Formats: sequence, structure tokens, C-alpha cells
Amino acid sequence: MAETQGKVITCKAAVAWGPKEPLVIQEICVDPPQKMEVRVKILYTSICHTDLGAWAGVNEAGRAFPRILGHEAVGVVESVGEGVKDVEEGDYVIPTFNGECGECVVCKTESNLCERYKVDPMKSLMVNDGGTRFSTTTNKDGGSSQSQRIYHFLNTSTFTEYTVLDSACLVKIDPNAPLKQMSLLSCGVSTGVGAAWNSANVKEGTTTAVFGLGAVGLAVAEGARARGASRIIGVDANDSKFEKGKLMGVTDFVNPKDLTKPVHERIRELTGGGVDYSFECTGNVDVLREAFLSTRPGWGSTVLVGIYLTPTTLPLHPMELFDGRKITGSVFGGFKAKSQLPNFAQQCMKGVVKLEPFITNELPFEKINDAFQLLRDGKSLRCVLQISKFLKK
Repeated sequence: MAETQGKVITCKAAVAWGPKEPLVIQEICVDPPQKMEVRVKILYTSICHTDLGAWAGVNEAGRAFPRILGHEAVGVVESVGEGVKDVEEGDYVIPTFNGECGECVVCKTESNLCERYKVDPMKSLMVNDGGTRFSTTTNKDGGSSQSQRIYHFLNTSTFTEYTVLDSACLVKIDPNAPLKQMSLLSCGVSTGVGAAWNSANVKEGTTTAVFGLGAVGLAVAEGARARGASRIIGVDANDSKFEKGKLMGVTDFVNPKDLTKPVHERIRELTGGGVDYSFECTGNVDVLREAFLSTRPGWGSTVLVGIYLTPTTLPLHPMELFDGRKITGSVFGGFKAKSQLPNFAQQCMKGVVKLEPFITNELPFEKINDAFQLLRDGKSLRCVLQISKFLKK
């Protein structure tokens, strides 16, 4: 790739020009990486509900346009900027929206919320100079126009053949890893499995309840299964999710629509008093209350995994926490990206966590709007798009 190093690259990208507008596949310019930045050729990318929310303009991320969305991917390093030491040209990498600088006061603790590179849905510019590395070559209709900058998304922007990231938001992986599956570690699977492993620390023989069986919720179930949970109760209003859940270790299913009583009462009946751990993966505060009340008094633990779009306060009375139950949030499953993801990737390669069942659809890059529709219709867990072709060394 020496022929492109230090030069502007012209490539194809799926550009979001405004809320709910179809993404436009068009040529863009991608600048060389600056200090402590890396330019990456994206091989595969998948689509997450966070992308969907930003595209629809329903969350804080959906305010800067034109923009290149996408944050689950795998790629190969094309070139590195000044000061980058941990990756080099030809390395296989996964981008992470929640970075790790390794130097700040937070990175030196157990927390994974790096002071400088933690997830920030409002961030749309590069840290180094407050600029972007993307610009247009044509307008959204393909006509000529003055070059316009294109904003970044969640430290990553993977709906493009080439992207530029801060090196803190990039993780080197084994070149022998199944690349298509590795894209899932950028967000969904790591978020869910990590919530079970790191945030809750699920123990062998314990009971869990997972509220919301989308990709993240199923990843929570898979994480609990891998840890030896004796009972994993899946809660979802869509019966079609239940069959898939069995592949990830779900042992019991509860559809709220089929009940004449609150969900937490049914779970307490099933478990003789409540589960040891519950996980809220829908971003709904009413569901959060049910998840909290489904845990066993004395030691029950509830982990918030879903994204809450409105500034609604917790639906709990302070005195309800006096019975020994606790509640906590989880960002990126508590994983420190650079420190811990490489080992997690190795565990996935060994089959500790099954990745293949999460990929329900595959489409070419040009069909990205169809992939969005599949997710909107609830017909996809993860649709993987092949962005570029690259032969391994």
C-alpha cells in the first residue's frame, strides 16, 4: 500500500446526508492520517441499532450531517501517522467506539471510560485538530459542487472503503482470525458478553434474565452460557426471537404479551424468588423496572445495557435499594479495548463464545439501504456488508 501512503485516497462511501434519507454511495476523499492516527481499509462492516438511531435522528448522534456512520467492522491498516507504534501497515484491526489511550488517570484504573477517547455520541471531529478526514468530490446527486467536509461518527465511521481513526480506537487482531466474524467484536457481541463477564461477573450455576433479545441481548445470553449459568430466561415481545435464543443458551422464554401479571412476578415464580442477575437491553425505563424487580432481594444485580434516548430518571424509589439489590450501567461490556479485546478475540476463535449465529444476513456494500431496512423490520441480528476485497499475505 506504499503507493497511497501520505496521499489523499478517493474511494466509495455510504454518506448520510440527513435524518432518514437513504444513504448515498458516492466517491469521497480520505486524507492521510495525522499524528497518532491510522488510515484503515475496511473489509467488512455490520449494522447496529446505534447506526439506525443516528441515521433516523432519534438520538444525540443524529445531529451532524453529512456523515459517515458505521462502527462495527474489521479492516487492514493502510498507513499510520506520526507516533503510532502499536500497529503498522498490513495489520488486521477492529475499530472500537470506546477507545483506550493507556495513559490517562482513568485508563490506569479498572474503568474502561478513557478520558480522551471514551464513547461520545456528540463527537463528530478528530481529536488531533478538530477537523475531519473526509470530504466530498460531488454532491449527493452526483453533480459537481464545492468540496464539503463529511463528519465522523463514534470514533470510527466504517461505512466507507477507507477511514481514519485515532490509534487509541483501534485494536490489532490475529491475522488468522475469521475476519467477517471479528467485525462483531467492535460493538454488539463485546457489549453483551462483556456485560455478563465484566459488569455482572456471572458465576457458574447462577440464574439470569435478559430483557430484550436483539443482538446485544443474545450476546448477554451467550456470555452467561459461557460462564455456566444454570438458567437463562429470555424476555421479548417477539416470539421469533426465542428460537434464536436457544442457540445462545436461553433456557426459558417469557413473552410479556402472554402474561396477565407483571413480568417480574412470573420470573420470581420460575426461579423461586428472583434471578441472581438481570440485564436490561431495550433502553426502556419501564422494562428496566421489571428487570430490577425480577432479581432476588439480598444480592440481585441489574445491569443496564440498553441505550436510553430520553432524559428519563430511574423508575426506582431509593428505599428499594435497601434490600441488598443493586443496579449498574455497562459501556462496551466493561472491556478495555486495547488491553482486553485481543484476548477476547482469541477466546472467540477457540469457540468459548459462538459468533457465527449472530450473522443472519450478508449483502454487498451497494445494498446498505436494504441492510438498514432488514434491521428496522426486525429481520436481522447482524447483516454483514463486504466493503473491500483483500487477500491475506
